[in-house]
Amino acid sequence: MYKWLCSEKKEFVLSKQILRSGTAVGALVKEAEHAQSKADFLNKMNIALKEANETEYWLMLLKDSDFLSKEEFQSVHADCDELLRLLVSIVKTTKASLKK
Repeated sequence: MYKWLCSEKKEFVLSKQILRSGTAVGALVKEAEHAQSKADFLNKMNIALKEANETEYWLMLLKDSDFLSKEEFQSVHADCDELLRLLVSIVKTTKASLKK
């Protein structure tokens, strides 16, 4: 998406933001695989959730500023929404297991 936005739409600011936040999600989840504790795992997943939420914001801004069509937005947003739901579930489950 970043390359497409830069080359086809000549959009350089929002595309950089979505690249940063979108790739941060994967990096944080990968880091969480080798967390030092459950609390560390939860912290990394919470940050990944925040980055995914930020990514959704940039997607909405790209749509609202007409850099993404409604159809393009819906396609990518569906993936983002699924990722958000997964991360929320992981965070909730981990919090519950820490309380036990």
